[in-house]
Amino acid sequence: VQLVESGGGLVQPGGSLRLSCAASGFTFSRYDMSWYRQAPGKEREMVAVITSAGGTTTYADSMKGRFTIDRDNAKNTVYLQMNSLKPEDTAVYYCNARRPYYLSYWGQGTQVTVSS
Repeated sequence: VQLVESGGGLVQPGGSLRLSCAASGFTFSRYDMSWYRQAPGKEREMVAVITSAGGTTTYADSMKGRFTIDRDNAKNTVYLQMNSLKPEDTAVYYCNARRPYYLSYWGQGTQVTVSS
């Protein structure tokens, strides 16, 4: 099983990034997919969730209207489009796969730094 995040980097405040998470080794289309983030000295927090068929998305309040999660089950990939980035969005962003009664999987994370 692998979840490989990419797309992180350094961006100026107000800028955008699109993160990708490529999955392999499990039946991607049967898993709800999430993005989490963890800033230095803080607990990991949920950013966004998308259900297995992509029909329902949920966002943390501070990300609503700025971030969009979507998935392509044909490519076994989940994305996070981040717009209007703020310095407080600086964190390591992790991809998570979960399914009731099955193991949950995590990626290794990708660093996002928002700074001028």
